[in-house]
Amino acid sequence: MDANAILSRIWALGGLPPQALDCVDLSGAEPVLPSSFAVGTAAQTSIAAAALAACELGHVRGQARQRVGVDLLHAALECEGAFSVDGQTPDAWDPFSGLYACSDGWVRMHANFAHHRDGALALLGLSSTTAQRKDAEQALRTWKALDFEHAAADRGMVVSALRSFAEWDAHPHALAIAAQPLLTLERIGDAPPLALPPLGDDQLPLTGLRVLDLTRIVAGPVAGRTLAALGADVMLVNSPHLPNIALIAETSRGKRSCHLDLRAADQRQAMDALVSNADVFVQGYRPGGLQALGYGAQALAERRPGIVVVSLSAYGEQGPWAKRRGFDSLVQAATGFNLAEAEAAGVSKPQALPMQILDHASGYLMAFATAAAKARQLQEGGSWHVRVSLAQTGHWLRGLGRVASGFAVAEPDRQPYMETYASGFGKLVAVRPTPQLSRTPAGWSRPSVPPGTHAPVWS
Repeated sequence: MDANAILSRIWALGGLPPQALDCVDLSGAEPVLPSSFAVGTAAQTSIAAAALAACELGHVRGQARQRVGVDLLHAALECEGAFSVDGQTPDAWDPFSGLYACSDGWVRMHANFAHHRDGALALLGLSSTTAQRKDAEQALRTWKALDFEHAAADRGMVVSALRSFAEWDAHPHALAIAAQPLLTLERIGDAPPLALPPLGDDQLPLTGLRVLDLTRIVAGPVAGRTLAALGADVMLVNSPHLPNIALIAETSRGKRSCHLDLRAADQRQAMDALVSNADVFVQGYRPGGLQALGYGAQALAERRPGIVVVSLSAYGEQGPWAKRRGFDSLVQAATGFNLAEAEAAGVSKPQALPMQILDHASGYLMAFATAAAKARQLQEGGSWHVRVSLAQTGHWLRGLGRVASGFAVAEPDRQPYMETYASGFGKLVAVRPTPQLSRTPAGWSRPSVPPGTHAPVWS
């Protein structure tokens, strides 16, 4: 479990010069949080990859290379996503979210959005206006876990049956995941290099990079927040009819935020104007969702030759579950982590990883691949498509090996890593950026603000 070797393998996927790896310093060792998996190492190496790739893009633009330091504990704590607003810590989960015992196993339900919660309850014959969690628990005891997972998926709901690693490894989708790399950078069209503004050595390495962020749930917002901390001009584009989660107060640091409803023709015109001056388009909608509205990767490459399109999915774009919806907690459950963690901890009830590491590591890998693809675009030309999935990140995490003493670690002191920020949501307290850049410290030039605060135009 050599962090430098792990980082080197990530780096190679970006096609970036190996000599840049001489500029990184990785400190700390596992374990730092209670887990039998190398969650700290996953956090550290994915964050380091993102920051180092941003600096390499700065180098391609004429900056001298600078050193990047990433501490393992700091990285792990940043991936916890802990924050408060005006002294209050929002509840991360709806009362109906979580584990349920079935007649032959367990399922995990994701109910943070009302339509997902109400749909799952309706499948159980329950009304969302009167049901209590105990009613759902009682109803699910009459179901087999896989039967409920299949029925929920058929209705577009988000539920996962818990599997062991052995059960997941025998699943056809696991075989599809195992045959793919951690992430992909694909050239999808011809275009000349799309120049960025001149860059001085005293500027953050992504200064002048314009990023459209069409994401809502953890991984994508983390990617956009990371790019903003490294200097990018990030425009968060939310649809006014779709819900958000409380974490948006933390993940929106450094971003502008506008509303656009792409179902309306005049709103698509505003989006087209944003795209016409964007360098990067990041999206986390279900596979095919934006393509149906005219914003698939190929359409974007035709509209803005030289653009980098970054697509996030739950289960990837190959295999029988390619179009299945999912979230970190559900991917953990379906792919074996919850049962493996419980076995390692010596407990009977399935146990989640100590943070949503699939989300956070995927977000940093998206930021890494964004910078890598843009560096190659400046040198080689072309339009580029980056693909990252939570399930592929989970497969990678499992491949990092296990931490034998993971549950013996003491609870860390988080306070030294927290900072206070003014925001449009109130006084925000959250973990400061992990990467330590030797010349241009990472940080956010804009406060987080509620969706729709800004007009949908670049300054």
